[in-house]
Amino acid sequence: MNHQNPPIGQLADKKLYVFDMDGTIYLGKIVFDFAIRFIKHLRESGRRVLFFTNNASHSTDFYLEKLTRLGFEPTREEIMSSADVTVAYLNAYHKDETVYLVGTKQLESQFISGGIHLATGKEDAVDVVVSSFDTELTYEKLDDACRLIRGGATYLCTHPDFNCPTDTGFMPDSGAIAALITASTEVTPRYLGKPYAEVVDMIERVTGIDRADTCIFGDRLYTDIALGARNGVTSVLVLTGEGTYEEAMELPEGDRPAFVFPSLKEVDESIFN
Repeated sequence: MNHQNPPIGQLADKKLYVFDMDGTIYLGKIVFDFAIRFIKHLRESGRRVLFFTNNASHSTDFYLEKLTRLGFEPTREEIMSSADVTVAYLNAYHKDETVYLVGTKQLESQFISGGIHLATGKEDAVDVVVSSFDTELTYEKLDDACRLIRGGATYLCTHPDFNCPTDTGFMPDSGAIAALITASTEVTPRYLGKPYAEVVDMIERVTGIDRADTCIFGDRLYTDIALGARNGVTSVLVLTGEGTYEEAMELPEGDRPAFVFPSLKEVDESIFN
């Protein structure tokens, strides 16, 4: 790896440090101890931390329990996902409309808590269909979603990730499910989550910190890194998950990460040693 990072001060001067989860601070069941240390150092220095995952298959309560169990000591306010962005989007642009969700029970609960009116899928028509990373997916759900979209429903997707990294490889994610629905209906969804502008807008609104004072750490070029490159947030690629250095350098210059590190261990050492 011969990438020349900018001066580390451009990273050390940030106020908000946003972390992707899977592939960045842990990988499946493997927790990165160096990530725990780095985040501890950030908090001790007065910097703010936010955990943001595109994985909408789990609730905020799930991530709060998991991150606590793994040793990251999060507060509820430090956790955000593409589910939060999608609920906010629906309330802003599809208020009180009926929504059919292709998602897990945990995601259904989050939508209901957010005031979204969920359909059963057996209706003749609904206003919106939302698909997500559904580890409880059935053919019946897919059939209902496709029928309703063909009937005129607006099609949204919580996030575009094709694969979810695990400690044993990859499993099909939200983007793969959406690709199947699109192949059947010829309708492409409006994607939310990383790398889309709604994420940065929501982070600014919730934290009160400007995007110029924010950096994001992640392992995926087309979500984490693209979010920064497209929306004025300093992006940092770590090579502990999906993206590779070679793939990053093949991108157009404006789409590349600002910084590249083997892991958060090297970031910690660069800022605090």
